[in-house]
Amino acid sequence: MTAYAMDDLAPSPFDERVAPTYDAGSAYMFDPAILGPTVDVLHELAGDGPALELAVGTGRVALPLQERGVEVHGIDFSEAMVAELRRKPGGDRMPVTIGDMASTRVGTGYRLVYLVYNTITNLLTQDEQVECFRTAAEQLAPGGAFVIEVFVPQLRRMPPGQYAVPFHVGERHVGLDTVDVVTQHLVSHHFTQAGLDSRGRRLATCGTSAHRYVWPSELDLMARLAGLTLNARWADWTRAPFTAESESHVSVWVKGTD
Repeated sequence: MTAYAMDDLAPSPFDERVAPTYDAGSAYMFDPAILGPTVDVLHELAGDGPALELAVGTGRVALPLQERGVEVHGIDFSEAMVAELRRKPGGDRMPVTIGDMASTRVGTGYRLVYLVYNTITNLLTQDEQVECFRTAAEQLAPGGAFVIEVFVPQLRRMPPGQYAVPFHVGERHVGLDTVDVVTQHLVSHHFTQAGLDSRGRRLATCGTSAHRYVWPSELDLMARLAGLTLNARWADWTRAPFTAESESHVSVWVKGTD
């Protein structure tokens, strides 16, 4: 098993080199079959709002949710990613705070706080993930919901001695994870088609990002520590049942009204 030093697991900077091409590298996540149900569920949970997206990034989810009439605020540590959001229609109207999603507090009374697309795993220690739950809970209104979309670690795919597993294979993008099951750290490797060179050969961009994977039961304990109760868990945004074969989950925890 490969062991990764923490210096090797520094989060991807999402800086000026990464931000301009970030959307192209995850283009499949903009597919209406994926994005539509995502926004539908969040719109229902937000009600009359307001809503807060942690790690808002370039606004893939926040902007269409705002178009539905929900007042959406964002937090993100990357000024470069937020600059991309600002260039999109409606991006100049969205309040965004630059800060760490694990500890940045921007207000209270939110009906919905949410974290999508596996972003909870960008926090590389259990302590940071626990703090993220506490920070989210403190900003929720009584009865408000904290929602996370995240993958289920696919360790059953790996026989003894194997430490890499694919997570997406498409026409323009191939992704695989290299995993350390002792530390729960993994590195995602992204290979994205970038056109053809002058000889007609395919070009590709390559990138990596570091993560700490987390099991559903572990997330439930983090929620309990923050005063939240599990309300729903689905396999995806279509609310398909969560089973032992599910490769991801969308979980909803609710803050008490006492």
